[in-house]
Amino acid sequence: MIMVTGAHGQLGSGVLARLRADGVPAVGGSRTAATDIRPLDFDDPETLDLRDISTLVLISAGYAEDDQVIRRHRAVIDAAVRDGVGHVVYTSLAGVGDHLAFALAHRATERLLTDSGLPWTVLRNGLYAELFGSSLRWADADTVESAFGTGALAAVARADLAEAAAVVATAPAAHAGRIYELVGTPITADAVAGELGVRHRDIDLATLRAGALATDGLLPFQPPMIASIATAVRHGFLATPGHDLEALLGRPITDPLPVAAETAALLRPPVPAVR
Repeated sequence: MIMVTGAHGQLGSGVLARLRADGVPAVGGSRTAATDIRPLDFDDPETLDLRDISTLVLISAGYAEDDQVIRRHRAVIDAAVRDGVGHVVYTSLAGVGDHLAFALAHRATERLLTDSGLPWTVLRNGLYAELFGSSLRWADADTVESAFGTGALAAVARADLAEAAAVVATAPAAHAGRIYELVGTPITADAVAGELGVRHRDIDLATLRAGALATDGLLPFQPPMIASIATAVRHGFLATPGHDLEALLGRPITDPLPVAAETAALLRPPVPAVR
């Protein structure tokens, strides 16, 4: 049986849906149980029962401080060793993402996994096209702002990453010991704005960080994450495309530009009525 953690999240639910659509027996794990979703709380070791799991798709629990993320991942990997899981597929961060503030927890988890003695595969996911689109801030109905400058991101559609994880989980032995760099096609904020038929206005990183710090609902570790993505894109560290994703999928990857534009469009403020 395959288990996909984070089954209520966008990536985890996508992986699970793809496996089930392909007729592959799979179960989801989440801290919130539901039909066909087992209770699995990384912060509660008593819920980490993996005894009948042959392949574990470990979706990163990255929305926390590094020490908490690493502690969670260590607990799951230890449970996988204890319960005899046959293979772990971990969704990590693309290698060029070492420039990002949240890379350390991913690299530490990769080390835990390779040291565990378990058969493993690491999927180093690029940043989502959806994330890029949602990072563009609407100044008004005709203008988006960002601190990306003219920099590009080798963005990838989340659905492609979910499909790739399902491909690997279905035949894990063929991918044992492999690290795949799953990045997409470079896109820019100017190109997304062009797709939307609006203007793109550049803001500096200090303005971006100040806005993030003033945003209600963001946790303390999130503004540095936001700023690190912007500066890495702005200065060209996340623009290099790759071929691993296309090879795993056996087809061309989804064009990330319309995906980013569609996501940005959902956040567009209403156009003022003409009187």
